Amino acid sequence: MTKVFDAYAAYYDLLYCDKDYSAETQFVHDLLVKYGVPASGILLELGCGTGKHAEGLAKLGYSLHGVDMSPAMVDIANERKHFDVSKRLGFAVGDVRDVRVGRSFDAVISLFHVASYQTTNADLFAMFQTAMAHLNPGGIFLFDCWYGPAVLSDRPVMRVKRMHNDAVEVLRIAEPVMHPNKNIVDVNYTVQIKQKGEECVTELREKHSMRYLFALEVELFLEQAGMRKVESVEWLTGKTTGFESWSATFVAIKEG
Repeated sequence: MTKVFDAYAAYYDLLYCDKDYSAETQFVHDLLVKYGVPASGILLELGCGTGKHAEGLAKLGYSLHGVDMSPAMVDIANERKHFDVSKRLGFAVGDVRDVRVGRSFDAVISLFHVASYQTTNADLFAMFQTAMAHLNPGGIFLFDCWYGPAVLSDRPVMRVKRMHNDAVEVLRIAEPVMHPNKNIVDVNYTVQIKQKGEECVTELREKHSMRYLFALEVELFLEQAGMRKVESVEWLTGKTTGFESWSATFVAIKEG
C-alpha cells in the first residue's frame, strides 16, 4: 500500500485541486470547538497526505503533527509549509495502525476516509487504539469514512476524471468492484499522465480497497478502544446521516 500512495503523491494535489479544503477545515474546526478543543489546541492527524488539511487548521491557530505511511506524501507536506504557520506544523512517516509519537494531544483527527482504508477488523481497531493512545483525558477523536447505508443505496459506478495544469494532463478512470460479504469496495484506478509538449503517456494501475462502515460497528470498536461516540453527522453538511450520506463523520471522546 505504501508504494501505491507514493505513486499517488505525484498527482494527488492536481486530482483534488477542486476539493474545498477551506470549507472542510472550517467544518472540522467547528466540531472540535463544539466539543471543547480550543483553536490553539494541539492536534495529531492520522493519514495527513500532502498536508493541506493540516495547513488550513494551522492557519486557524492549531498546532498539528501529521503522520502518513507514504514518504512521498510526507515530503510534499514538508515542502509546502508556509512560513507563517511552519512553526505549528510537523510531518513524519508513520502507519496509523501502530505509530506512537511519544506525546499526547487535545484531539486526534483522520480525514479523507483514512479509516475506510483499514479493511480488516484488526486494522480498524489498531487505528482506534492509536488514537486512544495519543489523547489527553477528555480529548476528541474525529474521523470520516465511507458510510454503509449510502454505499449500498447508491452503489459506486465507474467514474472518469480529467485534470490538468501548466505541466501535466491526468486522466483517471475508477472502476469499482464490490465485495458485499466483506463490506469492501475495490476501486481499480487506471491513471494516464501526459507531460504537456510530449507525446509519451505514462500509465499507472492502482487498487484502493475501501471499507464502508456502519454506525453500530463504529460505536463498538470505539468502546473496545476505550472511547465513547458522542456524535455522527454527514461530512461537511452536518446533517443527520442517512441513505444519501456517502461520507460520515464520527466524533468520540476519551473519558477520564
